Amino acid sequence: MDELEIIRKRLYMRSMRRGTKEMDLILKNFAKLKLHSMSEPELENFENLLFENDQDLYQWSTGLVSPKQEFAELIQDIKIFISNSNGLTS
Repeated sequence: MDELEIIRKRLYMRSMRRGTKEMDLILKNFAKLKLHSMSEPELENFENLLFENDQDLYQWSTGLVSPKQEFAELIQDIKIFISNSNGLTS
């Protein structure tokens, strides 16, 4: 297993063990679909996003509040993912 694969597995685990059920579902399913195609800088940005608190992440992901600039593109991808999902699964 290469280093990027290890990073992807770690980020997937962190995505599904957040603190709020809403962000567990959103980030776990987003990670499952997207992590495999992320570049190393994108993985680093996603990891940095995971350090943010769930209340902020939820408000950013649902469009209630504008995200920090460094996460704007990633949050836009998450918003698109949410709008394209017919319901998040566990």
